[in-house]
Amino acid sequence: MAHPMTTRAGESGILTIREVADYLKVTDRTIYRLAAAKKIPAFKVGGTWRFSLADIDRWIKQQSMEGLDAGREEGGNAKGRSHDGERK
Repeated sequence: MAHPMTTRAGESGILTIREVADYLKVTDRTIYRLAAAKKIPAFKVGGTWRFSLADIDRWIKQQSMEGLDAGREEGGNAKGRSHDGERK
């Protein structure tokens, strides 16, 4: 099955800010801020932000895994503290 963005990104797999924003269901401004802060994989071509679809998909998976890891730490008291923050 084809990736949902394949037809939009064309064969190159390169996306614009607008396309990434649509893909992630956020505003263009959010993507611009993430790119400028180097919090999302991006590169510039002639001063304009561009994104690799493959890199964005990897980034999404990475964000999902980090969220799961943080949930395990909080729920499992991985730091040796009780729920109220006191040491055990």
